[in-house]
Amino acid sequence: MSYATVIEPFRAANNLAGRQLYRWTHISVDGRPVCASNGASVLADRAVGRPLACDTLFVFAGGDPAAFSDVKTFAWLRRLARSNVRLAGVSGGPFLLARAGLLDGYRATIHWIHRPAFLDAFPTLAIEPSLYVIDRRRLTCAGGTAGLDLAIELIEREHGHKLAADVSEWFIRTEPRAAHKSQRLSLRERVGISDDRVLKVLAEMEARLEEPADRRQLAKLAGLSLRQLERLFSAALGETIGECYLRIRLEEAAELLRNTGMTITAVSVACGFQNGSHFSRAFKARFGRPPSAQRRR
Repeated sequence: MSYATVIEPFRAANNLAGRQLYRWTHISVDGRPVCASNGASVLADRAVGRPLACDTLFVFAGGDPAAFSDVKTFAWLRRLARSNVRLAGVSGGPFLLARAGLLDGYRATIHWIHRPAFLDAFPTLAIEPSLYVIDRRRLTCAGGTAGLDLAIELIEREHGHKLAADVSEWFIRTEPRAAHKSQRLSLRERVGISDDRVLKVLAEMEARLEEPADRRQLAKLAGLSLRQLERLFSAALGETIGECYLRIRLEEAAELLRNTGMTITAVSVACGFQNGSHFSRAFKARFGRPPSAQRRR
């Protein structure tokens, strides 16, 4: 999806303009075909390292981008950057640009799944929860359908509003999304709760995973007594405050174990468990298997 939503608008722009505005080539680390997670293969035209004349290089990375450590690729990216090629990281691609030292001093974004591991690896970089970020010669995009928004933005900048609008209609994109829009549904939409006081507390819980707030702090935030807040949680979620907070932290831990290369200890700490054995017991009670089994899966 990350690849298709970026490349297809450029193909459509060529078609609608009646002439070749854009052309592209495919590059893989070793020059061999690249297999996507759905089984589809993309043929590569060349391998990383060969001379390349281009305006923009899009770097796509699926799976766990933190596990990619090809020194040759990083050196090649740095050479392209020095030759003033515009570099764009998509989905997990910003992780590779950061690993190559090419996001220092730039604003950037990354897919929300990769965000915790990215912040752990690069705590000094300025990461935003946006769909995409364009900062001088660095472009970063969350991936998924956000690639469509980025590509159409570039088409509009380079060839005008009319063509960009035509490309949007081609892909039945009736509502343009600005770069700063959130990658995720609002908390209200995700949990299906309308009580603003409960939503405010849930947002605080999600924001404070590594150092969880205590129940009295949460009640004060909601402007309620602890007993009143407990009643609201029971009515809205069927859980106590403590049960809900633990579930949120464990679900985040499971997500990190599935989608990042963070160690089990690092995941435990990131989700507010200072004691590894406590984390393992709580995780197994919630999911029926220990964290190590989740990582193997």
